[in-house]
Amino acid sequence: MTDSTFVSAGPEFVQFARSYQHTAYRLEVRDNYADPGEAEHVRKFVAGQPGDDSWMEDWMGLILRRTLEGQRIERVRVVTEPWSDYTRFGLNLSRLNTAAGEDIRYIARDRADELGLPTYDYWLLDSHKMCILRHDDQDVLLGADVIHDPAVLVEHAHYRDVARRFALPRADYLGTFDDEFLRKNNINK
Repeated sequence: MTDSTFVSAGPEFVQFARSYQHTAYRLEVRDNYADPGEAEHVRKFVAGQPGDDSWMEDWMGLILRRTLEGQRIERVRVVTEPWSDYTRFGLNLSRLNTAAGEDIRYIARDRADELGLPTYDYWLLDSHKMCILRHDDQDVLLGADVIHDPAVLVEHAHYRDVARRFALPRADYLGTFDDEFLRKNNINK
C-alpha cells in the first residue's frame, strides 16, 4: 500500500485505534480471528459451556464511557452464511457491545460482494484517519497499515456509508432467524 506506515499489533496499534475523538468505524470481513485473549472463551462457547463475560468488562466500560461523552463506535460485520464458529461467538458476544452503546451491524457476504465492499478489515477514525488491518494465514493480527492518502480515506468513507446503509443492526439481523435456530447456535438475543 502506498503512502502508509505499518504499525505492529500491540500497544502502538491500540493507541492508534483508540485515538478517535468523535467516531470510530470498523469493517470486519473475516470469518475467523485468532486472538489469544479470546481463544479459551471461543472454545467454551463452541463446546456449549457456560461463558463468563467478565473478561469483556474493560472494553465494555470504554465503549460506555465514550458513548456517554457523545462519541460513537460502529462496526459492520460481513458474515458468511452458514456462520463459522467464530461468527456465532461474535454474534452472541455482541449483545454486550450493543448494550454498552456500540452500533454493530451485519451483512451477508454475498450482498457485501454485490455492493463492492472491501475484502479486508479496516478502521476509519473521525473520517480522517484510517488503517487497514493485516492478518496472517492463521487469522492472527500482525498489525495495520496506517493510510495517509486522502483519496483512500474518502474512498473508505464511501465504503463505510454503503455498508452502514445496507447492513442490519444486530437485533434486526437476528430477527431474520427463528428462535429455535438461534438457540441451536447458542445465540442470545
